[in-house]
Amino acid sequence: MKKWIWIIIVVFLIGLAVSINTYFKAMKPVKSAREMAEEIAKNETDLKNMDSFQLYNGKESYYILEGKNDDNEDIIVWINEKTHQVTEKRKKDGLTKQEALNILLSKQTPEKVNAVRLGMYDGLPVWEIFSHTDKDSINYHWIDFETGEILLTIENY
Repeated sequence: MKKWIWIIIVVFLIGLAVSINTYFKAMKPVKSAREMAEEIAKNETDLKNMDSFQLYNGKESYYILEGKNDDNEDIIVWINEKTHQVTEKRKKDGLTKQEALNILLSKQTPEKVNAVRLGMYDGLPVWEIFSHTDKDSINYHWIDFETGEILLTIENY
C-alpha cells in the first residue's frame, strides 16, 4: 500500500514539474516582447514606469504599454510589432474603458460584453469591444480612443 502512495506522489510531482516547465517555455516569447517593447517605449517616448503590457492582434500586431511619464501623467504607448512605429497618448486625452463601453451601449444593446481592450485600427488608437448577441453571435466594435466615434462594427448573425 505504501508503495502505491509513493508512486502516485512521484507521478504527481513529475506532472507538476512538466507543467511548470511548459508554462515558462510558453511565456518566454511574451516576456521577450515585453522587454523589447519597454525598451523601445523608454527610448522613444516619455514613458518612465510601465504599469501594464498587452499584446494586440488586429490587422497588425501591437504592443500596448500603460504607465507614467516624466510629469507623472498616465500615458499609453502603442508599438507596431513589425515596424516599431510608436504612438503615444496621455490617458486623460482619450476615453476611459467605461466611456467607450457607454458609447456602444447608447447605440446598441448587446446580450453580453465579453471584453473591452485597447487596440489599433488603421493607425488610430481605439477601444476594441467584443460582444455577444442574443443569438450567441460575436460582434466586434472599434471606437476611436480620442473622439469616441464608432469607426467600425462587424456584426455576425
